[in-house]
Amino acid sequence: MSYYYRGGSYSSFGGSLTPAVKNLIIANGAVFFLQAISGYKIIYLFGLVPQLVIGKFYFWQVFTYQFLHGGLFHILFNMLALWMFGGELERIWGSSSFLKYYFLCGVGAGICTVIFLSASLNPTIGASGAIYGVLLAYGLLFPDRIIYIYMLFPMKAKHFVILMGAVSFFSSISATQSGIAHIAHLGGMVFGYLYLKKWDVKGIVRKLYLKIKYARLKRKLKIISKDDHDDDKTYYH
Repeated sequence: MSYYYRGGSYSSFGGSLTPAVKNLIIANGAVFFLQAISGYKIIYLFGLVPQLVIGKFYFWQVFTYQFLHGGLFHILFNMLALWMFGGELERIWGSSSFLKYYFLCGVGAGICTVIFLSASLNPTIGASGAIYGVLLAYGLLFPDRIIYIYMLFPMKAKHFVILMGAVSFFSSISATQSGIAHIAHLGGMVFGYLYLKKWDVKGIVRKLYLKIKYARLKRKLKIISKDDHDDDKTYYH
């Protein structure tokens, strides 16, 4: 996949590795190696399992799941996209701001997964939520830049982002079980958009946290309403 400015002579294929992107690729590669030698247990401990986050307070999983991947092609695709689109964002924003945005999108994607799949014991893994946030930012900053899909099909960056978002949205509401975390993809884009548009992301995260906490309480408490001649009482047990 390559891209260039319409009407200009500039052409690029990701460019040289920027510091933050390089460190992210190294970190993901190192964790992938640990996965290979440690077996499946690491996925349930550090992957994102919504029921464990809500029921057992495994809150670290909304961060750590981003570094785990389901196979060689999974990690290669994500790291390729990170290199192609993330490097230019880092050159513009700086390493610190880029990392802040990257992890916000990844954690936001994890929070959305926990909320919408709260009863699930199936782990979600991969950096795709953060990557989709990076794609969104790229499309907003360079809307008319041409991206060649599979090296063949030209498409403006803004149209590419809309297409990817639409695919994730309709896939997330369909009944198919493809094994792809479309909710996480969409969540990464939503949190990225809110952040770039200067919305109160911290306030939104707090509200989402309270919803998760309330969902956990509903599982542990059974509310029984009983009519009484003197007053109404609610019993918790």
